[in-house]
Amino acid sequence: MTTTTATEYHCLALLDHLARVGRRAAETSLAPSGLRPRHLVALRLLSEHGPASQQGLSEVLSLDPSNVVGLLNELEERGFITRRRDPADRRRHIVELSTEGEDELLMAQHRLSRAEDDLLRALSADERATLHGLLVRAAGAQLPTNACAKVDEPPPCSA
Repeated sequence: MTTTTATEYHCLALLDHLARVGRRAAETSLAPSGLRPRHLVALRLLSEHGPASQQGLSEVLSLDPSNVVGLLNELEERGFITRRRDPADRRRHIVELSTEGEDELLMAQHRLSRAEDDLLRALSADERATLHGLLVRAAGAQLPTNACAKVDEPPPCSA
């Protein structure tokens, strides 16, 4: 009888394959709205954590600040977010989800749910819940500790 050690479970290749298949499905499902996955992530962060600084979004998204500005410009042009100067520090911008952004996020999440159902159809509901929990924990370990803090709220987020 052979035993399998944790190092024998090489997940990166499988994760990469599922990520590529999932990315294609996500892009196809988001195409009607013109959103890209990174737009959706930014909208979701704002929906779940409330207003945030551009710098905070840059850290959470692991994007260069100049790329975040471009991303936010695209979302602002479509009316999905608003930006305002932080009254406490005029150099800082606060980003907030608009009503239109919340509506678009809900529609996009519905379309993505259908794509995800197809991608993970081989897993039961319990297995999907377990997978989600494990991915949240693994992803959370990669975030800076203060990246999800709300504006004017010092405690870090928990994943």
